Amino acid sequence: MELLIPFSPNSVPLTPLNFLERAATAYTDCPSLTYTHNNTIINHTWDQTYNRCIQTASSIKSLGIKQGDIVSVLAPNIPSMYELQFSVPMAGAIINNINTRLDPRSLSVLLQHSQSKLVFVDSFLHPLIIKAISLFPPNTPHPQIILINENHDQDHQDRKITNGYSFDYEYNQLVEGGDPNFKWVRPKSEWDAIALNYTSGTTNNPKGVVLSHRGNYILAIDTLLEWSVPKQPVYLWTLPMFHANGWSLTWGMAAVGASNICLRKVDAPNVYQAIRTHGVTHMCGAPVVLNMLANIPNVEPLEKGVRILTAGAPPPASVLYRTESLGFVVSHGYGLTETGGLVVHSEWKSKWDPLPAEEKARLKARQGVGSLGMTEVDVVDPNTGRPVERDGLTLGEVVLKGGSVMLGYLKDPEGTSRSMTRSGWFRTGDVGVIHKDGYLEIKDRLKDIIISGGENISSVEVEAVLYTHPRVNEAAVVARPDDFWGETPCAFVSLKRKGMGEEIITEKEIIEYCRERMAHYMVPKTVVFQEELPKTSTGKVQKFLLREIAKTMGLLKPRPKTVNLCT
Repeated sequence: MELLIPFSPNSVPLTPLNFLERAATAYTDCPSLTYTHNNTIINHTWDQTYNRCIQTASSIKSLGIKQGDIVSVLAPNIPSMYELQFSVPMAGAIINNINTRLDPRSLSVLLQHSQSKLVFVDSFLHPLIIKAISLFPPNTPHPQIILINENHDQDHQDRKITNGYSFDYEYNQLVEGGDPNFKWVRPKSEWDAIALNYTSGTTNNPKGVVLSHRGNYILAIDTLLEWSVPKQPVYLWTLPMFHANGWSLTWGMAAVGASNICLRKVDAPNVYQAIRTHGVTHMCGAPVVLNMLANIPNVEPLEKGVRILTAGAPPPASVLYRTESLGFVVSHGYGLTETGGLVVHSEWKSKWDPLPAEEKARLKARQGVGSLGMTEVDVVDPNTGRPVERDGLTLGEVVLKGGSVMLGYLKDPEGTSRSMTRSGWFRTGDVGVIHKDGYLEIKDRLKDIIISGGENISSVEVEAVLYTHPRVNEAAVVARPDDFWGETPCAFVSLKRKGMGEEIITEKEIIEYCRERMAHYMVPKTVVFQEELPKTSTGKVQKFLLREIAKTMGLLKPRPKTVNLCT
């Protein structure tokens, strides 16, 4: 047996780029991308998509991009954005998808930190890139700009200026001018980097997560299996592709020959129209997307169920219940930018089928069990590193171990070291519990735990109760400084539109509603009404902004260095 060693035939590096090459053969004439813009309909097959990606990769290579260089993309969910998830790494480069809602200053910081050599930018977002580059320090090299222009009636072949801004090339030039016989650059090792994704909220201290070909291959296959995705689904892009490469499903959908329906703008009317027009079978989104779909006025339940995978924040059980009542079949998972997508799934058990809808929604709201590609998932005491009791009550930090965990943070060896424990765990910074049946439930971020009079309060638990109120549309709870208690819960809520005959709701009514449904020490002492809560482009409430508002209500006392998670 000792003579049986790895040879070239069994040592080909794993890479999700193979999915596209296979799709071009297995699903040659089947639809790959569908998109409507300005009454122009784009329909591509998998063979066409493969050829376009090969030619674009060839052109990227010809621009002097070397293996391991960073190539950035700033675009919404349009066909070129999907194609670039393959084209960039097929040229040997590392793809860096950028959040489209960043301000020029934050964008400038990320471009400098990554030392991006090339930026593909949507024409509507082009001014952002120009402004960001103008903020570079003098004599700092800046990336070449490739304009993605959807106004195909305008000829940009020989122009370097559009709308007063300069660019180096136009995307269609690269597609049409590329070599159709280009041999795409395969990774030398499956541990080579394929993507660089920055964690949400990055400004002064960028956290650039570097992911490998191997990790994203495992994750893409893992997600398809855990979500029970069949071959040739109709997938609607409601999840931003820039968010962890669409949870690695940009690559995964090629593996199953999906028909990808692209949406430039994601709102409830567009989503429902796309579902009915294209026969959508699958989609993804943060809980805010579920809330948006559930609260549109006078919407008719879907004729056929649409499977929707949600993650990004713990979804309130009441939101899951409302969404499923409209015909959506909700699956719930958990992951981070550092894992490239979802690595914990709320595995459903048939014995739960007869339970009341509210109870089923509560069970489904739990994050679940580790996926097949995640070796271990646990909750540990952050001070001792020992597993907590599996009682659904004892809080600890969620830790992970598995094939899709990041390679590390770009240019931050100390941050990488802090996130990886000596015992071989990746520390997530999330607080959770393990139930008796082994299911994980996220309770909060470590930084979002509210410590009031020595008691730990999960903001997520308080929010879950607020979401059950019939008039509450959105809810977020943060710590408010308090001279006596140190901190008390402060609830920020937006309300649904007031119907005929409904009275104006007050802070006192919200507080009384909570007092009847939770321990009194957890009840918000303050309720702030807003038209809409501030959110990131991936649907997460920006609690740091709400905490700043709470600070104006009093001086925030310093917290202890370690949170007492065993209270």
